[in-house]
Amino acid sequence: MPFNIPNSLTWARIALIPIFVGVFYLPDSLMSVQNKNLVATVLFTVAAVTDWFDGYLARALGQTSAFGAFLDPVADKLMVAAALILLVDLSRVDSIIAVIIIGREITISALREWMARVGKSASVAVAYVGKLKTAAQMAAIPLLLYNAPLLSIDIRALGSVLIYVAAALTLWSMGYYLHRAIPLLTAEQGK
Repeated sequence: MPFNIPNSLTWARIALIPIFVGVFYLPDSLMSVQNKNLVATVLFTVAAVTDWFDGYLARALGQTSAFGAFLDPVADKLMVAAALILLVDLSRVDSIIAVIIIGREITISALREWMARVGKSASVAVAYVGKLKTAAQMAAIPLLLYNAPLLSIDIRALGSVLIYVAAALTLWSMGYYLHRAIPLLTAEQGK
C-alpha cells in the first residue's frame, strides 16, 4: 500500500464516515438539529471535494496506484451509502431510492471486478451517464442533509428532485454497463 497524499486523502474520507454519522446521534442538548444538519452537510461536502482532489493530485503528482484505484471508489460508495441510510432514517429519502442507488453500486462494483478478472475492464469503464449520476447524487445529498430553506429556496424539495434524478440515472447507467457486459457474460457462460 503506497503512502502518498492522494491515498491519505482517501483514508481521511473514510475516517470522516463515523464522524459524519455520529453527528446525528449527538444529544440535541449538545447540538441542535439544525447544527447537526449543517455539520453533516459540511462533512459530506468536504468528503466530496477530497474525492475530486485526491484523483487530481494522483494524476498531477504521478502518484496513481492500483491500491488507490481500488480504495477511492470504495471510499465514495461507503460515504454515499452511509449518507443515504441516514437520510432514510431521517425520513428525507424513500428507502426504495436508497436501495436502487446502493444496489446499483454493489452490482456494478461486482461486475467491474469480474470484468477485470477476465481482462475486459475497459468494457465497463466509467461512462458519461455514470458521471451524471454521480453529479446528481453529490448535489442531492448535501441539499437533503442541510434540510432548511436557503435564500428563499426550498433546499429539501430541490434535493428530493435531484435524488430522484440520481436514481433514474442510476438505473440508466446500470443498464448501460450491463448491456456492455452481456456479450462477455454470455460468451463466458458458453465456455
